[in-house]
Amino acid sequence: MPVIQPPGKVLVSGANGYIAMWVIRNLLEHGYSVRGTVCSEREGEHAKKYFADYGAKFDIVLVEDITKMGAFDEAVKGVDAVAHIASPVYSCADMVEIAVKGTLGILRSALQFGQSIKRIVYTSSAAAMLREVNQPTIFTEKDWNFQVVELFMKHGEHASDMTKYRASKTLAEQGAWTFVKEHQHEISWDLTVLNPAYVFGPAIQEVTDPTSLNFSARMFYDHVADSSKVAKQSLSIPTFTWVDVRDVAEAQRRALEIPEARSERIIISAGPWRWQDFIDTANSLDPLPLLSKPLPKGNPGVGSQLPCMNNFDNTKSQRILDIKYRSMAEMTRDTFADYEARGW
Repeated sequence: MPVIQPPGKVLVSGANGYIAMWVIRNLLEHGYSVRGTVCSEREGEHAKKYFADYGAKFDIVLVEDITKMGAFDEAVKGVDAVAHIASPVYSCADMVEIAVKGTLGILRSALQFGQSIKRIVYTSSAAAMLREVNQPTIFTEKDWNFQVVELFMKHGEHASDMTKYRASKTLAEQGAWTFVKEHQHEISWDLTVLNPAYVFGPAIQEVTDPTSLNFSARMFYDHVADSSKVAKQSLSIPTFTWVDVRDVAEAQRRALEIPEARSERIIISAGPWRWQDFIDTANSLDPLPLLSKPLPKGNPGVGSQLPCMNNFDNTKSQRILDIKYRSMAEMTRDTFADYEARGW
């Protein structure tokens, strides 16, 4: 029997965000009710309009500062599950503090006021598993990025944004697992953590132009769709792994439902990528997308010849969640169709 099932109600934090909007859409399409949290009335306007057809099955509540004690106390009341997604991404100097306090805060609220909650799914990141390597490495759910935590502790506010982001994900996730262990005899719910790789794909959050895209989606546009910003020498550098945002949303719902996901840490990743791979894929689309700028060409075919230094084992996501990942071609096609529809 599923942990939760329609028409149950799910709290989704950071409801105006890139991933959260797709999670909400997936949940609503499968018959759930959703309560989303946003930091301001303004941030909730787009989501209200986008999901207006669902009527009372979708509502928005304000959580103005997720770092404040008790910020989520009212939001967790009466829901069956929580998808905690709200977290800063390269957007502020104190992203570590916000990520850690926000995560522990929603868990405390769930402990004290979430009597009906059965499961919490926290969106961490594959960055919480990563470490600097000098040879191709496959990371698993057993890996932790202690290296970046030490680097952040050493440099503090002077650390790079990438260091702060990776440390924020590592420390927030560690804090979540510690909280659950310390309160295991008090909580009525269990915890599952998803660790997605770089997230790409169409955007349904509020965007006005490419510069208003979220961090990962903006990276994709700048490297794959805007020929004026592409540096050829960077296109074939072995980078990371990726996943379609819609697959992340599907993984969220399944992680909320499937009993076997209890207390699991699960990598969500479709496979490795280099920018050249995406550029080659875009140029192979038929018909070619009609964008406002010429498609970059880069160095065709070079990307796939090089090893990926940081790969992630997605076996658990397929075994427990039965995720069937979208291909690079499908994600690229749909993302470029989104650009074309927006006149970009």
